[in-house]
Amino acid sequence: MEWHSHVISEPRSYYGNPYEVCRIRTRKISPASKRLCVFYYMLYIASDHAGYQLKKRLVRFLEKEMQVSVKDMGPEEFVDGDDYPDYAVPLAQKVVETGGKGILICGNGVGVCIVANKIKGIRAGIGYNTYAAESMRQDDDTNILCLAGRVLSDEYAMAITKKWLQTEFSGEDRHVRRLEKEEEILRNCECK
Repeated sequence: MEWHSHVISEPRSYYGNPYEVCRIRTRKISPASKRLCVFYYMLYIASDHAGYQLKKRLVRFLEKEMQVSVKDMGPEEFVDGDDYPDYAVPLAQKVVETGGKGILICGNGVGVCIVANKIKGIRAGIGYNTYAAESMRQDDDTNILCLAGRVLSDEYAMAITKKWLQTEFSGEDRHVRRLEKEEEILRNCECK
């Protein structure tokens, strides 16, 4: 059984749903540091009308086959012509608030990705294949996976999602340095 976790060096309170059971990441951890606390996070999912059917099937896959608990943030029913920002923003805010992870689905994955990345603290990427899913976690420490409901087959979307959830941020110096540069850009950027 594969679980997802984020290892941190000091205790933190958990404000989300603590029923996620996760494994301790072994990469880059010395035997002495196995005592690090594990930060359990919630996985959130949302879509617009174009991603609704894939979202429902993905939730079943995650809960039944991967045994991962998922909080569905809408829509509860199919709503033709709804707007993806109405679902992407609350999910992104919840991910930032709880330190969780999220999955957003729209027609091509781009709209929800653009909107999610407007929220401070979000690093969303489009999962167009399993390599992208792995590298966006390993190198870029993404916290939201965006999927294309009108492009991906169920099986491929599930493979992409599984790869993304099973991959941890590498913590390599070059990737940390790049993330720090991204933060510096945000601090120095003029808001419109």
